[in-house]
Amino acid sequence: MKGILIDDDQQLYWQETETPQVGTGQVLIKVHATAINRADLMQRRGFYPPPPGASTIMGLECAGEIAEVGKEVDRWKLGDRVCALLPGGGYAEYAIAHEGSVLPVPGSFSFAEAASLPEVFATVWLNLFMQAELTPGEKVILHAGGSGIGTAGIQLCKAFGSPCYVTVGSDEKLQRCLALGADAGSNRHVEPFLDKAREFAGQEGIGVILDPVGGSYLKDNLDLLGLEGRLVLIGLMGGGVTEINLPMLLGKRLQVIGSTLRTRTDQAKARVMADMEEKVWPKLESSEIVPIIHTSMPITEAGAAHDLVASDATFGKVVMTVTDS
Repeated sequence: MKGILIDDDQQLYWQETETPQVGTGQVLIKVHATAINRADLMQRRGFYPPPPGASTIMGLECAGEIAEVGKEVDRWKLGDRVCALLPGGGYAEYAIAHEGSVLPVPGSFSFAEAASLPEVFATVWLNLFMQAELTPGEKVILHAGGSGIGTAGIQLCKAFGSPCYVTVGSDEKLQRCLALGADAGSNRHVEPFLDKAREFAGQEGIGVILDPVGGSYLKDNLDLLGLEGRLVLIGLMGGGVTEINLPMLLGKRLQVIGSTLRTRTDQAKARVMADMEEKVWPKLESSEIVPIIHTSMPITEAGAAHDLVASDATFGKVVMTVTDS
């Protein structure tokens, strides 16, 4: 098969590599589309290696058809249209997935649309609804609201009854987030988010904050949380070292939760995917929630696609289509 490999200069090439072998409890997917996540950009630079035993090829999600079924796999059969959460390997013609990390393509979605779903929706569902136990009516802050995770989070908050505030990098992105269902927000290049977000928080404060920024936002995040609020850290784009106001943490009984998805066990990921299939997939099939795709590019243009994501000019996901070339 062909896959995207990284040379010594961190350049990306579509070239021949070994086809992965199916193990017990796994399926082989003929990949029709995959999508880019910021973790891929980090892995390309050598900062985010795959978990032990996972493919060294980038790509944390894909959509395609079941090409082979391993032992002890009961649900899936050859030819099934699926999308999958992967520990790696999505930038290729074939990818291995644990059976519990695979879901059917929703409704009449294209493979490109389906490929944009697994990583971001699993990340938001796990962190807001399973770990932070977000309840209807609680207010949410989503940093990087125009990202894949942000656009998924906006829609999930709206669908499950939680008002949300977003921070974004442009006025255009803010307007698009509001049109998607966000209740308020701010452009970080125009104003600090704290004062405007405090107005949104009101006297009760924010229930949950989903934050990929980290250090530079920590103080303001904790200030905005209400009694028994939860801050879920999923990235460190703003730095990994900072001071923390421990009296505030104690006084408001706050929780600071560090979270990653990629390194969780197959069983843990399967629980997330099963919960999403029950509660989120019907909303995708009814179009209450929709995939937000900035653009779709051929996988042979993976370098340019990475540059586009790194530019911060995107809204939603960048998808790459895979062909037999």
